[in-house]
Amino acid sequence: MSLVGSMGRTTVETLAALDEGRTGLRAPAELDGLTLSLPFPTVVGAVPGALSPLSEGDHAYDTRLARIGMMALAEVRPTLDRAIARWGKRRIAVLIGTSTGGLDATEDAFRSWAETGGPDGGRVPSGYDLRTQHDFNALGELIRRVTGLEGPTHVVSTACSSSGKVHASALRLMQLGLIDAALVGGIDSLCKMTLHGFRGLGILSDTHCKPFARDRAGINIGEGAGFMLLEREDARTHAEALAYLLGVGESSDAYNMSSPEPSGRGAKEAMQRALEAGGITAADVGLLIAHGTATPQNDVAESMAIESVLGPRVPVISTKGYTGHQLGAAGATSAVFAAHAVRTNKIPRSLGAEPNDPAVRVNVLAEGRSEGTVGVALCNAFAFGGSNVCLAIASPDWVRAHAEVGDGGRA
Repeated sequence: MSLVGSMGRTTVETLAALDEGRTGLRAPAELDGLTLSLPFPTVVGAVPGALSPLSEGDHAYDTRLARIGMMALAEVRPTLDRAIARWGKRRIAVLIGTSTGGLDATEDAFRSWAETGGPDGGRVPSGYDLRTQHDFNALGELIRRVTGLEGPTHVVSTACSSSGKVHASALRLMQLGLIDAALVGGIDSLCKMTLHGFRGLGILSDTHCKPFARDRAGINIGEGAGFMLLEREDARTHAEALAYLLGVGESSDAYNMSSPEPSGRGAKEAMQRALEAGGITAADVGLLIAHGTATPQNDVAESMAIESVLGPRVPVISTKGYTGHQLGAAGATSAVFAAHAVRTNKIPRSLGAEPNDPAVRVNVLAEGRSEGTVGVALCNAFAFGGSNVCLAIASPDWVRAHAEVGDGGRA
């Protein structure tokens, strides 16, 4: 598994920041390696430093999005190459989630067109290609080119649930016998349209977001990439596996294009289905990584769903105070954070959770915890339009001790 984001350029840096409670959010004027001028105050989560351009052979795909993705991919390449030797290139899928795609490159192209005459003869940069730089499918195509993989490939865009849902796609393809492994993940990069859009909705915070806190004022936007290599359960021993994906739950409440169903009905269904798919109960869950966006409506609706499914005792955190909301990369990032938690039994503190909101009746951890056993973690990713997904992830030790759990559909 690998992560790149505002907390670090490598997985080790990112997880160290998580364990130490260090946020990656900064004001746009403080960013290193990215110029982001905005006519309103906010903080964002940007990958620090300069990003290396793609190789000459892949130059047609070169965007900030692609550069972030290639950084994260480089970390999993050794494991991926071993999987290729084990299964062959056609038995490994490429399943990626994104929300913005290469919109930052299109913004730059549009700006050039407008500044050089617009409809009266404006020109886009000579190196800009709509298909290879803006189109979502370009991500899957680029990863296939770089890795040589030939298995099923698709890019999912269901807004903020995108890179959670690809885990469900991977399990289904394995259960159908179409693949033996899958590279799953999510990539999104900062762009002005996203920031202006959330500002227009009135849910972009001027300062650091405070998920589940009484005085929360909205979200921060972040960027990043996360990958996992999933393999069939019988492919590795418990000692070789980093973690197990026990099951995935999905739902679509279709309540509103931008607001959650007030009672958390869709969120509840996704969590219940994750438990059912994993053959586990609420008593098995040691941590819930919430979607936790820090908007007034979302946090209350999600907390109602969590209380309904898991009760008030399960530790709950949101990691948006570390990364910002990474949109299409949020689900993949949470999945890696969940795998880290079950492996190390460390639960990070939920940044900004105080003062507590009395309407949030779940156990939000304002302080971290390093004692006890996590065992199983659930992580939520919810999206506009009521697209909801929940992943159930367990440690190898927990799976070894509960060998009878599950229906053989885990990875």
